[in-house]
Amino acid sequence: MSGDTCLCPASGAKPKLGGFKGGGLGNKYVQLNVGGSLYYTTVRALTRHDTMLKAMFSGRMEVLTDKEGWILIDRCGKHFGTILNYLRDDTIVLPQNRQEIKELMAEAKYYLIQGLVNMCQSALQDNKDSYQPVCNIPIITSLKEEERLIESSTKPVVKLLYNRSNNKYSYTSNSDDHLLKNIELFDKLSLRFNGRVLFIKDVIGDEICCWSFYGQGRKLAEVCCTSIVYATEKKQTKVEFPEARIYEETLNVLLYETPRVPDNSLLEATSRNRSQASPSEDEETLELRDRVRRIHVKRYSTYDDRQLGHQSSHRD
Repeated sequence: MSGDTCLCPASGAKPKLGGFKGGGLGNKYVQLNVGGSLYYTTVRALTRHDTMLKAMFSGRMEVLTDKEGWILIDRCGKHFGTILNYLRDDTIVLPQNRQEIKELMAEAKYYLIQGLVNMCQSALQDNKDSYQPVCNIPIITSLKEEERLIESSTKPVVKLLYNRSNNKYSYTSNSDDHLLKNIELFDKLSLRFNGRVLFIKDVIGDEICCWSFYGQGRKLAEVCCTSIVYATEKKQTKVEFPEARIYEETLNVLLYETPRVPDNSLLEATSRNRSQASPSEDEETLELRDRVRRIHVKRYSTYDDRQLGHQSSHRD
């Protein structure tokens, strides 16, 4: 099971100090609160290696717990999921960022995970003389590559698809200017949020100009900036620049910076009985998980009585 996290609610109760009796509980799930991030994992994963975590969960060290049973660890939880993956699999894919490798190595030293410390030291030594750009923006080469980038990203994802050659008709007078403004805004957002959001360019897709927003591997929203308009008995392609909507959706994906919340099967194994949950709670959870918004800017301009400035908004 992966080290899934969510924000930890504040608790006014004082933590309790006690020993953890871990004998014979290899497959039992435990709840960890690491610096405000919550993790579920098994005792077996925590005790596979001779580390400080093994000492904590084999009864050799006392542990702090709150009134809800969360075991408290006073460390930053940013890299704890990576540490759990190493404890399970004996290997991980290290971050590309040199600073993040240093942060991970500091946590590995604290938990006395020597194998992970060695991995980090080796990576830092190999990259000692190399310089990594601060802002990397991948340009996808295939749909499969795009899917892998989005699924593997630990950050929210913003993708801009623009391909001017997809047009079957002539463009309206302002379309080229609006297309350029969309690209310029993408570059500005990339510089502003490059450490928090993965920005991707797509120049091979089937749309002319379309923004897509992803969080935790799921598409959250889409802003399509093109429509077909009619003028002088001739179809034309119109490109919009919905700047406010793009800013809004970019800020929305920042809500998904924290890692994934635990799935239902894990919640059933580690929290209260599912039968005790109210029907309204289940419905709200499913609705939140399945909701994907689609915003399509679409306007018509004709010489007849067709409505001007019509905008349709589709929400699934």
